[in-house]
Amino acid sequence: MLLLLKSKSRTSVHHYQEEQENNDDDNIINIRNNPINKLESISLTVWRKSLIFSCKGFTVIGSDGSLVYRVDNYTGRPHRIVLMDGSGEPIFTICRPKKLSIVNNYWLIYEGDEVRKDGINSSFKKPIFCVRKNLSIMKFTKPSVIAYVYSGVSEKKCVYMIEGSYEHRSCTVFDESRKIVFEIKKKECSRGGVSFGSEVFHLIVRPGIDSRFAMAIVLLLDQMFV
Repeated sequence: MLLLLKSKSRTSVHHYQEEQENNDDDNIINIRNNPINKLESISLTVWRKSLIFSCKGFTVIGSDGSLVYRVDNYTGRPHRIVLMDGSGEPIFTICRPKKLSIVNNYWLIYEGDEVRKDGINSSFKKPIFCVRKNLSIMKFTKPSVIAYVYSGVSEKKCVYMIEGSYEHRSCTVFDESRKIVFEIKKKECSRGGVSFGSEVFHLIVRPGIDSRFAMAIVLLLDQMFV
């Protein structure tokens, strides 16, 4: 399920939007056709801190030291997060719908900054992903699964499965064929193996996977388990 990086081509975003409107299954194909990351894995450093003073958020640094992604509009609206590129352009809006039911275990991902403050999509576009937290207490069949990713709210078959522990910054995301697509790992000093704790960690994205999508899942996991 790969999207072309918006920082490289805005035209690719429009192409993705057209495919989404035609068929939700095309999202899966798109997210696996990223020419930027076809040959090798990339490692991003995720810092749970905004570069803007007094604002909570995230800062994501590439291996070359460049600012890749950021989240600055985090404070005051925990039900709605906008993932931006390094220049501040919105990539995805992540929100948790307000429901009257006791159990509300899913989050939605929309393209761009398309959601109003009340959590309703202003342009009536469908979410491109739905992520459900595993609320099974016993977890008989999949004891390590913490969340499932679906290509739509009504879909019953997940396209990605998240296993591990976000609290310990140790997660692996698998696709339908059990192939690893990206991982969350603790960041350690090159000397002595000293950990940076839970505030700074690695996001390792495998070839052919959109790092924007991977970072959106990180934001969702942070909402679910922190």
